[in-house]
Order: sequence, then structure tokens, then C-alpha cells
Amino acid sequence: MRIGIVCYPTFGGSGVLATELGKALADKGHQVHFITYQQPVRLGEFNANIFYHEVLVPTYPLFDYPPYETALASTMVNVIVNNNLDLLHVHYAIPHASAAYMAKKIVEKQGKNIPVITTLHGTDITLVGKDATFAPVVAFSINESDAITAVSDNLRDETHRNFKIEKEIQVIKNFVDVKRFKRKPFDAFRKVIAPNGEKIVLHASNFRKIKRVGDVVKIFANIVKTVPSKLLFVGDGPERQLAESMSRELDLCDHMRFVGRQEQMEDILAIADLFLLTSEYESFGLAALEAMAAGVPVVSTDAGGLPEINIHGKTGYLGHIGDVETMSSQAISILSDETKLKLFKHNAEQQAMLFDISTVIPQYEALYNRFLPTS
Repeated sequence: MRIGIVCYPTFGGSGVLATELGKALADKGHQVHFITYQQPVRLGEFNANIFYHEVLVPTYPLFDYPPYETALASTMVNVIVNNNLDLLHVHYAIPHASAAYMAKKIVEKQGKNIPVITTLHGTDITLVGKDATFAPVVAFSINESDAITAVSDNLRDETHRNFKIEKEIQVIKNFVDVKRFKRKPFDAFRKVIAPNGEKIVLHASNFRKIKRVGDVVKIFANIVKTVPSKLLFVGDGPERQLAESMSRELDLCDHMRFVGRQEQMEDILAIADLFLLTSEYESFGLAALEAMAAGVPVVSTDAGGLPEINIHGKTGYLGHIGDVETMSSQAISILSDETKLKLFKHNAEQQAMLFDISTVIPQYEALYNRFLPTS
């Protein structure tokens, strides 16, 4: 198959999943064309079956805002025609689904039918999509897609609640390459972070307000009173300054490190003992799943799709949004009990196996095949 993948090329879950999906499809012999404004962050190594097409947006004095959606649709058309694509798979509704609809209609005039698969990831539905400015276009472009998928049962249900969707939404859950995260911890790395054998707590996100990173700091402040620990903050974003300010106010600077955006999460997760995720909403929780694949228990909120992967009392614990005290107690109970910590690590790894990439890629291939002509 010759597949066009349209995504945001950033560290967010939708971009990560789209890139990993494309790489896995390429490894299986499919020709994959990424179409976006910069090379996806997870698209590092060379693969003969992977092609990258940059969307260039011209700037003119007439435009207060560069017309990215129009440029994206035009680039899609060029890639479809020049590479004889079999289908487009667009990730995140805005603006990819609407741009894909425009591209589909343009190539129809040239006698080519291009199926469009739209995968919904979360805030494109629960936050941005509900904005009255975008809602009509979001609903229309989703309904005009040939197939719709969502990364969790929760997101499918949220989509139906927020929009009048006329087609079935197929749930194909997020995945993880478990083999990639089966790393032995680097003792030297761990000793740099925790020189006296402290437990290592980890949070990774894009530091948006919805992640509630202030709660992570508060929880860790309670943990460190009972269990000698260090906290690693991985990622960057608008709320990082808040977390740094709180660390100073709570006198936690000697116990916390901000390491910025990191591509090799498997190396960092290999030394972690606990993953904290305090989000107001997660359509799925890919960061938590990657932690579990590395054998790291998770203490998270019970928001969105997180209960679908983090099993309360088995792979970690779930708490209500903003319930810092409960999540603090849950974290301490894991970190202070070596037997429980070992058991939860094992359970987390076993749970992640249910979402291994080898079980999910065939679901996408089967979906694609529904829209290809039979020979």
C-alpha cells in the first residue's frame, strides 16, 4: 500500500502515535508518506519506505495569518498525484480532516478517488473541537471521512456526546512497541540522578495547563517527606515556569530535575520507579502506557481513558482530579513497599503487552484494506 500520513510533528501523543504507526507500516513493506510542516520528532532513522513532504506556507502582506490549511490541502494533492497514493490517514481532526476533504474533492476532479481515514486523538474533540468557532467544520469533516477511528472507548463516547456523528467510530487503541522499552537501567545514569539510592519519580508531558503539573509538584513534596526520592520532569511547555517556581517555594530544588524534551524516553523510563500523571483529561494516556511498557507503575487521575490502561490496585492507582492527598498516599504506598513495587512493576509490564504494536498494526491494515479495490 502507498499511504499518506498527516499529523502534527510534535512530542504530543497524536504525533508520536502517527509516526510510530508509519514506521511500523514501513517495516512491513508499505510505502509511507508523511505530510506535515516539519519532520516528525520520532522520525529519526532512515527507512527506504518512508518519505517526508514538508508543507510550505507562503507569507503575503495580505494575510494576517498564514493559510496553513490551504497549503496543507495543496501539498496533499501533490503527494497523492505524484506518488499515486492509495489512501490518506489523517491524525487529529483540526485542521487535517478538513484539509483532507478538500484534497479528496480536488483529486476527484482529476478522476482519482482517495479514501480518507480520520483518527481522533483527544483535545481535537474535547477541547478545540467543542469551540463554536470550529465545531461545524469539525463535525462536517469527520462525517465526510471514509472511516473514523478513536484511540479509546472514552474518546469515542465523548465524540458522540459532543457531535452528531453519522458513521461508526471504530476504536483502535493507542499502542506501544514493548520491545523498545525493555531496557536495563543504566546504573551510572541512575546514580547521577539518585546518588544515595533514592527512588526516582517521573513525569513527562507537554506542560500544558490540562496536565496540572502543579499537582505533580505537590504530590512529590508529600512523597519526599516519607520516602527519599528524586523527581524528573521530562518535557517543556507553558506550565514549566509554574513547576519551577513551586519547586523553589517548597524548597525542592535539590530533589528535582527538569531535563526538557527528550526523544529517547526508553532510556529515562528504565531508571524510574513511579510515573505520575495528574491530567484533567487524557483521551488515552500514551505517556502512561510507555511507562508501563518499561515496567514502571503509574499513579494517575481517573480522567478520560486512563482507567482503560492503568488498572487500579494492580498496575498503579487512580485518583480524582486534584486529589493531591490521595495520590500522594498511593504513591508512598508503592514506593515504601519493595514487595508491592516489584509486583506493580511486573503487572504494569504485563498490562502494556495488551497494547503492543504487533497486535494493533494489523487492525489498521485491515481497516485500510476495506477501502482498497480488490484485484
